[in-house]
Amino acid sequence: MARDEQLKERWEQVVSKLSARFADGEVLDLDAIIYLIGVQELGKPDKRFKKDDKINLMHIAICRLLEPFGYYRFDYQDEDGWPHYEIIEPLPALKAGEQSLLMKEAIVQYFLEKELVQ
Repeated sequence: MARDEQLKERWEQVVSKLSARFADGEVLDLDAIIYLIGVQELGKPDKRFKKDDKINLMHIAICRLLEPFGYYRFDYQDEDGWPHYEIIEPLPALKAGEQSLLMKEAIVQYFLEKELVQ
């Protein structure tokens, strides 16, 4: 199977499984999935978050997702349990479609590690 086809198939598995579990049949978009990963990484799934917290959760997720690609490295966890990352290598200038593809690849890799997809 071609790499692009495999990524597409795995991405659809991720979207399908997460949408069924968290969105009552609605289809989750990329941002919603990134947010869910942020909540997972923070480890406080039952907490209600403010708007600023939601942005920070997405930032946590992006850092965690791009860590295996060498862009970020986990630095420390603060007294409130929030993880902090340091930039190792600046992200390259990417067009919107390229950014989306990179994030989908990173999300699929994350859920392969978590054994949600195969």
